[in-house]
Amino acid sequence: MTQRIAVVTGASGGLGEAMCKAMSDQGHTVVGSYVPGTEEANRSWQASMKEAGYEVAIYPLDVTDYDNCCSFIATVEKDLGPIDILVNNAGIARDAPLKRMQPQQWQEVLRTNLDSMYNMCQPVFDAMCSRGFGRIVNISSLNGEQGQFGQANYSAAKAGIYGFTKAIAKEGARKGVTVNAVSPGFIDTPMVRQVPENVLESIVAGIPVGRLGQPEEISRAVAFLTAEDAGYITGTNLSVNGGEYMS
Repeated sequence: MTQRIAVVTGASGGLGEAMCKAMSDQGHTVVGSYVPGTEEANRSWQASMKEAGYEVAIYPLDVTDYDNCCSFIATVEKDLGPIDILVNNAGIARDAPLKRMQPQQWQEVLRTNLDSMYNMCQPVFDAMCSRGFGRIVNISSLNGEQGQFGQANYSAAKAGIYGFTKAIAKEGARKGVTVNAVSPGFIDTPMVRQVPENVLESIVAGIPVGRLGQPEEISRAVAFLTAEDAGYITGTNLSVNGGEYMS
């Protein structure tokens, strides 16, 4: 395996942690980002990862701020080397029915979940093309495919990721840079486990495989798309949802 620098945004979340482990298992130097102001919690997470055998370098990052993204990327490349793998995982939800959704709820989700794609990809894309290798995976969602009540903002942002992914995939296709999306369904993370038990039971009942997904099942998809020999897969979306989208 070729060792490369792999960046995972939103690293310490349920999905992000599994992705960091998958990138490390591929032999890469893994870099995770965390929200500024949460260093203490993330240093503790970094230490627990090290105890489990996973070295992850972590840096603060505001994915909604283009200049901050540029500074983050410059610092990582100065400290560790050129970024060849980028997993855009950071995201938030601010749910409300449209009639009660406030402009701030719309703007926060679009800035974090969609603007971040440009903010992180644009500063690394040209260098990846120049070096002749790059793997970008953008984390979308089942709800970007099918929509969801109370998530007009989230669904719009996650659907927008598909168009962005396909557009820049065409720009990098002849230069060794692949760009793909992964769309998780309902995954067994602390956030999902906060859903009331009766609601969660109804969700699981609608999933054909009859269970929530595991974070490792999403990270496996990311590892597949970022592999050295995945150069013929670009501009696609890998939907990992237990068959729910076909229901």
